[in-house]
Amino acid sequence: MPRAHRPPALHGRVFRGRDVVAQGLLTPDALRSRAWRRLYRGVYADARLPDSFGVRVTGARLVVPPTAVFSGRTAAYLHGARDLVHAGTPVEVSVPAGVRFGPVAGLRIRRVLVPPSDAEVTVVRRVRCTSELRTALDIARTEPLVEGVVALDVLLARGIVDHRRLRAAVGVQPTPRGALRAGRAVDLADARAESPQESRLRVLLALAGLLAVPQHTVRDGAGRFVARVDLAFPEHRVAVEYDGAWHGDPGQLGRDRRRLNELVAAGWTVLHVTAADLHRPDELISRVRALLRRTTAVE
Repeated sequence: MPRAHRPPALHGRVFRGRDVVAQGLLTPDALRSRAWRRLYRGVYADARLPDSFGVRVTGARLVVPPTAVFSGRTAAYLHGARDLVHAGTPVEVSVPAGVRFGPVAGLRIRRVLVPPSDAEVTVVRRVRCTSELRTALDIARTEPLVEGVVALDVLLARGIVDHRRLRAAVGVQPTPRGALRAGRAVDLADARAESPQESRLRVLLALAGLLAVPQHTVRDGAGRFVARVDLAFPEHRVAVEYDGAWHGDPGQLGRDRRRLNELVAAGWTVLHVTAADLHRPDELISRVRALLRRTTAVE
């Protein structure tokens, strides 16, 4: 392994190997040292930079053709929905049909029939990407229904896209591919969702014909606030709550018990759902149906 050496000009930088070699800053052998991390073929980063999605996008800019635009969850990240990507998410780029590019390890390359119009392309922090609306539609068209809704919920909740405009745009999509899925995803999306797992739970119930109200405020007979529940069937006074890891935090158990007692005192029944339950959807749906049958609808 060559000795690590970082010229000051490359501190904190992402660069193409051939450029720094041509400039005499490094030799081809020096690129193999621990000082640098290879991002893509011929693209390197200062190894002291975090192995983050943003660094990988910066590196991808150096290899994509000038007609390409970042799209999908990568564009969503650039627009501010950073929690829609994780360490294993590939950087996505859309390339006009006919432009020769790829494959490139670490990139998801999509071919588009027509280059995006000016209205569908924007620049965020000097990076060309699909517009907010086009980004949402692309995700709704190309991703599995449930995960597409999860992403749309985040984009709506952050105010990155508007549901009214999204509904209007879904009917005039530039390509029929995925149009039906996109329409269903837009119909199921809801800005009130507060977590991806809550979104998955809501969609699972909705696809079974069980339409729950997200983030419903429960009040007692005197109109006093009792709790805000993840999902509710108000006419049955049934709440469905997703229990995430944070429920195991110190002191949380006591708070949860007090809250549950207050909901029960207000005449509500609460069903707690875990990640394991989401992996057994048929059983979960059966439990919810049985619970709704046992409860008496409020007149």
